Amino acid sequence: MLPRKLVLAMVSGVAVFSSHPGTAQTPAAAPGVYSPKAAVQSPPLRVEVIDGTRFRDIETHEAYRLYGIDTCAPDQSAQLGRQSWPCGTMATAWLVTATLNTWLACTTLRDEAHEHLVRCASAGHTDIAADMVREGVAVAIPATQEDPGIRSYALVEQDARKAYRGLWSSTFQMPWDWRAGRDVKRHPVARGEAAP
Repeated sequence: MLPRKLVLAMVSGVAVFSSHPGTAQTPAAAPGVYSPKAAVQSPPLRVEVIDGTRFRDIETHEAYRLYGIDTCAPDQSAQLGRQSWPCGTMATAWLVTATLNTWLACTTLRDEAHEHLVRCASAGHTDIAADMVREGVAVAIPATQEDPGIRSYALVEQDARKAYRGLWSSTFQMPWDWRAGRDVKRHPVARGEAAP
């Protein structure tokens, strides 16, 4: 067995050696060298909710949208038995409750249509969008070629469906289909159809 002083000296030497900047394993990126692009972390922010997936920073007024999910539109309804209920209003209320007087930490994945597409966390929610899907307030967006989707959102959506939580207890139209139907009704002439 090694003497205690020798063990401490060896551990100290390893600690000093590994912390020395000249011994870093990953070299700094030089011109022409690939370096992975990291998502941009915003400073903590407080927000005002616009709808079930979008909010605005109360200081800068920049718009943010939760990535990977969708919710009922503000004027969309679902049907539970013979009773209609405002699923869009419920999604907005959920997001207001989750963000009211709370600091959010958001990671911007990309910018699209004057909005930051983000994943956000708060003290009460490690991933706000995932919690919305878990509670049946939101649905995971299907994967596409440009947006592969978030696997964990699809998994928690399966759990919400099996448990009949939130939207999954009711009959409803997927938000993107509902919006597409509304656009057709608003602009029938643009699609070559007769105006009502």
